[in-house]
Amino acid sequence: MDPIADMIIRIKNASDSRKESVVFPYSKLKLAILDILQKNGYIASFGKKGKKVVKFIEVGLAYEDGIPKISEVERVSKTSKRVYIKSKDVKKVKSGLGLLILSTPKGIMTDKQARETKVGGEALFKVW
Repeated sequence: MDPIADMIIRIKNASDSRKESVVFPYSKLKLAILDILQKNGYIASFGKKGKKVVKFIEVGLAYEDGIPKISEVERVSKTSKRVYIKSKDVKKVKSGLGLLILSTPKGIMTDKQARETKVGGEALFKVW
């Protein structure tokens, strides 16, 4: 299964069921994505747990007046079909109310950062 899709669906499902936190397997890519989600207020916190071989990431979920900050997620690029976007074709998600997370040659970034730095890449997923 796709590890990024698994991560974002676990976060959304845990938010919908009003959990405080969610745990999933560790990877550097997931940490980079979670850093962007935290900076934009979609999650409250995250941290690495575990020993050398068995590592996990624990994510604290964010709510506003009891309503989850993440209302919907959509995986754009899948393992079966990769979707790449040129820098001039990066559009806003939900008129700027959501985020598009991209994997670019300059690292993981949002649609806004990609437009500012004029760089394109693989569109990972949308969140709003």
